[in-house]
Amino acid sequence: MNTIKFDKKNVRVVAHRGLSGIEVENTNSAFVAAGNRSYWGIETDIYKTADGNFVIGHDDNYKRISGEEIYLERETLEALEKVVFFDKDGTKIRADLRPARLETYLKIVKKYEKHAIIELKSNFSIEEIAKIIEIVKSYDYLENTTFISFIYDNLTKIKSILPEQSCQYLFWKVTDEEIKRLVRDKIDVDVWVVELTKEQIEACHKAGLKVNCWTVDDPKKAEELESWGIDIITSNILE
Repeated sequence: MNTIKFDKKNVRVVAHRGLSGIEVENTNSAFVAAGNRSYWGIETDIYKTADGNFVIGHDDNYKRISGEEIYLERETLEALEKVVFFDKDGTKIRADLRPARLETYLKIVKKYEKHAIIELKSNFSIEEIAKIIEIVKSYDYLENTTFISFIYDNLTKIKSILPEQSCQYLFWKVTDEEIKRLVRDKIDVDVWVVELTKEQIEACHKAGLKVNCWTVDDPKKAEELESWGIDIITSNILE
């Protein structure tokens, strides 16, 4: 199994939850698989744990990928790290397929010199945001990191500490009102591809905003987006 290639030209491509089209999403294996390929960036998702640490996972519990209904925010990091995920073939014989830490993700993206795209899934306090920033800073990787979130307040908290930090707001459809708010707060766009048009990309660029979109796995669609001037494409399998 391998990635699906497309004519990306100058578009930056982000591996969604690591190379999740081949390896189990948001695992160290998925991050390494992406690191060994031509991706510009590697995206992941973080939640706060019950003991004040940060664990990686897309859903608020691991049932979908492990069969165990274990909620990320209700358990300690040590307890979460005991969970084993299903492999792509449905088996559970790979002991390496376990929840990853924020620190491990950062170590991998830095080793492979990829841009870190960190989705803030929990509704974090300003103190928790500051702690996340300090962890990324400890790897000397803030300049190579973009924070994304569906929770707008997470991003404004980042900006209150680091006004020039790269941030992208995850949302469903570009509107004039949304563009105005993002320009005001110096936050870029990360929008659902299904609702995205060439005219919307042009409007964002005219306002000085970069545009990322999710999730694009069709090479023809990716090439169309490139022709429209998209800046970044997030994909499970395209390279």
